[in-house]
Amino acid sequence: MKKRLGAVLLAVAAVFTIVPMASASSHAELTNIRTGKHDGFERVVLDMNGLPGNYISKETVPAEISNCNTGDLVPLQGAEVLHSTIHGAATYDENFDPTYFGPRNFVPQGLTNVKGVAITCDFEGTLGIAVSYDDPQSWHKVFTLANPDRLVVDVYSF
Repeated sequence: MKKRLGAVLLAVAAVFTIVPMASASSHAELTNIRTGKHDGFERVVLDMNGLPGNYISKETVPAEISNCNTGDLVPLQGAEVLHSTIHGAATYDENFDPTYFGPRNFVPQGLTNVKGVAITCDFEGTLGIAVSYDDPQSWHKVFTLANPDRLVVDVYSF
């Protein structure tokens, strides 16, 4: 009986040592938002600690962008908005201490097409980012880069 109990305890211990435990931080942490002008496009960069699980982006008009917590409209200038919902990301760490201290809605300086950047959601590991722009003929590209970790939104115009 003691041998059987010992074997069971050994098997259970082996399972717990082999199966990785979830990390304390189960989401990417936003630390900064930067913008820049390049030849043919303007860029919004979300600096992060870690990469998000996934993201979905869609174009809409400014009047349709609302805060996910309150439902209040988010004021944005421009003709159109690219709204990205980023799963597995937040502006706080695993202890709920803030990791992002910048503005939540701002007009980027030095850009001609991009008119606004706003955090539209920060709830339960889901981060919403809206990038508004003037030129309705613009097209965009959203992607992640590592080392350092970041999510990039490029808005191209003709």
